[in-house]
Amino acid sequence: MKTRKLIIALLFFIFILISCLYLPTGFGKSGNYSFKNFKLSTIELKSATLLYNKLNLDSLGLSQEAYLMGMKGFEHLKSQGKLRNENVISIIDFSKPSSSKRLFIIDISSGVLLFNTYVAHGQNSGYSMAEKFSNKVSSLQSSLGFYETSSTYLGKHGYSLKLEGLEKGINDNAMDRSIVMHGASYVSEGIIKIKGYLGRSWGCPAVPEKYSKPIIDKIKNGTCIFIYANNSMYFNQSKVLQS
Repeated sequence: MKTRKLIIALLFFIFILISCLYLPTGFGKSGNYSFKNFKLSTIELKSATLLYNKLNLDSLGLSQEAYLMGMKGFEHLKSQGKLRNENVISIIDFSKPSSSKRLFIIDISSGVLLFNTYVAHGQNSGYSMAEKFSNKVSSLQSSLGFYETSSTYLGKHGYSLKLEGLEKGINDNAMDRSIVMHGASYVSEGIIKIKGYLGRSWGCPAVPEKYSKPIIDKIKNGTCIFIYANNSMYFNQSKVLQS
């Protein structure tokens, strides 16, 4: 009888141990996480996956996690009526170094990749990799999360696009920080060849000068921008992703 109880106890212990090994651990900085914590509906997931494969986004360097999270938030913002233009999404994948073309602009309505090019991160976010993020004024760091594009203007960086942060406490100080999309000479392959990485902004997603106007004209006035990085603090705080 005692032997039987010991065997049952041992089997129960093994079951608990195995269960713990396979429990989802959330979004850690190591990148060992599961997107299932942020679910799309079956229809949305199928549609998003088909487009991801059709555009060969994996081979172009856009991580599936960044893409699916972007689509998750995009669908939520659409359902809440937060986007004035629901045809285009821009995804910036800061899990990649700045020497990679980590800006992806997708026309959802036509299923076309409009632009895939370089984009800078903030001076105090890191050198080659963006690793630190802030919503504070004068931090000179990038902010993660979802934005809606606003109006254009001519400023010290030329033709520029205002961005409105849609996530409270994460990027909602974007307007006060003058976080805008603009062209910059330090965002070029020439700079990468010299330094190994792009020059850095004061927190703005700066793009190559030769593409800045066509990019801004395409995404201005109400489209979605999602800035992604493998950052557990953001994943835990984002109400858009947790919706």
